[in-house]
Amino acid sequence: MKGGLAMKVLMVGYFTEISKINIVRQFPEDWDIVIVPPGEEMLHHIEDCQVIIPDHIKVDHSLLSVAKKLKLVQTGAGYDNVDIDACTQLGIWAANAAGVNSQAVAEHVMALILSYYKNIPFLDAFMKNRIDENQLGYTGSELKGKTIGIIGFGAIGKKVAEFCRAFDMYVLAYARNPNVQSNGFVKMTDFDHLVSASDIVTVHASLNPQTKQLINKEVFKKMKNTALFINTARGGIVNERDLIDALKNGDIAGACLDVFESEPLPTDSELRDLRNVILTPHTAGMPDGHKFHKKRYDFFVNNIKRVENGEEPESKLNQLW
Repeated sequence: MKGGLAMKVLMVGYFTEISKINIVRQFPEDWDIVIVPPGEEMLHHIEDCQVIIPDHIKVDHSLLSVAKKLKLVQTGAGYDNVDIDACTQLGIWAANAAGVNSQAVAEHVMALILSYYKNIPFLDAFMKNRIDENQLGYTGSELKGKTIGIIGFGAIGKKVAEFCRAFDMYVLAYARNPNVQSNGFVKMTDFDHLVSASDIVTVHASLNPQTKQLINKEVFKKMKNTALFINTARGGIVNERDLIDALKNGDIAGACLDVFESEPLPTDSELRDLRNVILTPHTAGMPDGHKFHKKRYDFFVNNIKRVENGEEPESKLNQLW
């Protein structure tokens, strides 16, 4: 990509017109930024782009083999939609943006926890429906003294742990990598102990063959029947049918979900009808408005420039030399 070649960046996903304008402004003016939804129009641009930033599509060998000029597949934090081996075979860098949305996601987790235990959605509806306050049957709970179990202890998991420390909570964490270290007040433990001992279980692992449907019926049975389950990572980590059954059967007390097996969440999903569930539409990592995240796009631009200059990208997912 050296030698003054025109830079074409293809972004695939669902974006509002305002978001598109904001995104394009983050890239150098002389770059050709093409933003399209998945489908036929995407295929018209894939052959001559040097960079693809994919969302809601699978980047597999068949797609990559058409992209003759492609040098970099750049994702956000998650990369379960990218065939890393195929990228390597075809000499294409793959990189994610690990950690850039850790603050936003961790704040969202705390917002969900507080909303659940302080009954915010219920109380908001109660007030707006102008119900006589003498009829209020309020139940709530403090976070102090509760145990939160964090599955996956990367940048987001560690940030959640720091926030929970400020609320005087006990923090357990589980990581598949045995070299992951606690930051003092966090107790590293095994998976089974974490899910059985925690009042709150929150998922911050990446989706891969080892974590696909990691949280299933057997796991929900091991949790306290008073437990709150939170997922802001990837929907595929959870067996959604088992989760719905656990919520309906009282195996767990509630759930806060930002991600789902199928996205957007189908309008007829049973999750929408459950009173013990708080839902958000995969917005945990968006601090500056839906589908816009300046820090993420600054990272993208820097990484593209690195590859353009013949350097390795930051947060690389494969090795080409």
